Amino acid sequence: MVSSMTRAIALAFLVGNASGFAPSLNYGKVATSLQMVDDGPADGKKIPSGKKEIGYDQASGRFFETGRGAEECIPDDEYCVLDNDSGKLVRLTLVEKERIFLDALQSFYVSGRQLLPDDEFDLLKEDLSWNGSSLVQMNRNEAKYLAALQAYLNGEPIMTDAEFDALKTTLKEEKSQFAVSTEPKCYIDTGVCTVTMKEDFFRSNLLYLPVGGILSLVWLGVGFELIEPLIRLNPLLLFALGTPLIYNGSKTITDNFIFTDNKIVYGPCPSCEVENRVYFGNILGVEGFTDIATVKCPNCKVEFNVQRNSLRASTVPKE
Repeated sequence: MVSSMTRAIALAFLVGNASGFAPSLNYGKVATSLQMVDDGPADGKKIPSGKKEIGYDQASGRFFETGRGAEECIPDDEYCVLDNDSGKLVRLTLVEKERIFLDALQSFYVSGRQLLPDDEFDLLKEDLSWNGSSLVQMNRNEAKYLAALQAYLNGEPIMTDAEFDALKTTLKEEKSQFAVSTEPKCYIDTGVCTVTMKEDFFRSNLLYLPVGGILSLVWLGVGFELIEPLIRLNPLLLFALGTPLIYNGSKTITDNFIFTDNKIVYGPCPSCEVENRVYFGNILGVEGFTDIATVKCPNCKVEFNVQRNSLRASTVPKE
């Protein structure tokens, strides 16, 4: 019994002093974890919620209610407007801020009149940038284009059709997102829906295939009849030698006699978004669409116009 008690005491002594049974601390990881806990919003940062504004206290690491409502604006952090009735600053939506920003740009670039002071305009631009708005990247040509489009829809055009088409062509070459809208847009005030179509290069090239095939067969037949008695050539080599003549001949015959002034465009219907294709030009002397094509969507039966130069498709205004 004494021996058993002695072994128990010795075992307890070893367990208590053995470092393998004691948990080890990695102070580097603990410091990193504490640093990660400290990483949060800036001290005093205010975050608007659904009903009330929430602030952050960095010292305590907790959020608290500031007493502001969701409609109340913070002039130091965002662009606000003054309510003439109540005399208080009002928080605007992103759409309203974009509307003010666009009006300020249009007024400055078109009429030369400054609607907002420089400091307010800079604050509005910074606010839109933080909210992810694409309007802050607009250049002079894009502002003129949007101003011309809005003026046209209001019935007061500020430039001719030729000037508008030239401006849109410039923006399309610059790959501007304002000039190329692949998704239909509808305007509530006029009821007009617009979209920008694309040129169908694949189907346009297929127009040259029939004449190209016929000329290829004629070239191979005549080549074998004339060259075969003199020298034996591989048919592929003979075809390669005649490729320039076949290409120029098929393009000349197709463009001048069969599909004259041809251009094929495609895109969604401005009303129902079903894909449509429009052919501009004449076929074997039969006149087709020239500058503007008026077509009817086979799905929704809505008529819309497509401009050849700008590829802009728009529904007919409702009377």
